[in-house]
Amino acid sequence: MQKIKNNSLFIASLVLAIVVIFSLTSFTVAKSETSTEKNIKNQTGQVNAEEHRSNVANFVQTLLKAASSTEGGIGQQVRVIAQQQNDSDATSSKAIEKIQSRNKIKTFLIGSDYKNLGALRSEMVKTRNRIDQLNRVIQNATDTAEIQTQIQTLEQEQTKIENFIKEQEGKFSLFGWLVKMFNK
Repeated sequence: MQKIKNNSLFIASLVLAIVVIFSLTSFTVAKSETSTEKNIKNQTGQVNAEEHRSNVANFVQTLLKAASSTEGGIGQQVRVIAQQQNDSDATSSKAIEKIQSRNKIKTFLIGSDYKNLGALRSEMVKTRNRIDQLNRVIQNATDTAEIQTQIQTLEQEQTKIENFIKEQEGKFSLFGWLVKMFNK
């Protein structure tokens, strides 16, 4: 009887040690990402909040400049769309920062920050609607090459954000399924 207790105590200790070692190893691996790896991720479409903010600011400035130089009545409409996109950028950047700064252990245990991912998806839909509005507005204008270029830039930024969301939602977590079940 004593031997069985010792064996089960030994097995429980061994399992606990394996779990602790696995947790520490995964935490260390997650923390050891070098700056070179971060640069590679940025080149392959990984979203950085500051980079996103900068890209949208450039988009808005160029769009406003193009709106003032475009002939016809589309200038005011383009300015309104540019201002809306500028306002949307603040929300998107905050959501990206919160998602990226989430504790790795928390993400491992309960999953990604689904609230901010939802806010980011919502902003993506609003941006898609603004792109559609711009496309409809420039159909009636003559000199729209600059606006068309900016639309393509914004679409590329949207693709980066979409990939970022997919990556975040696809992260492994121990109890993420439980969190998703209660969020529905």
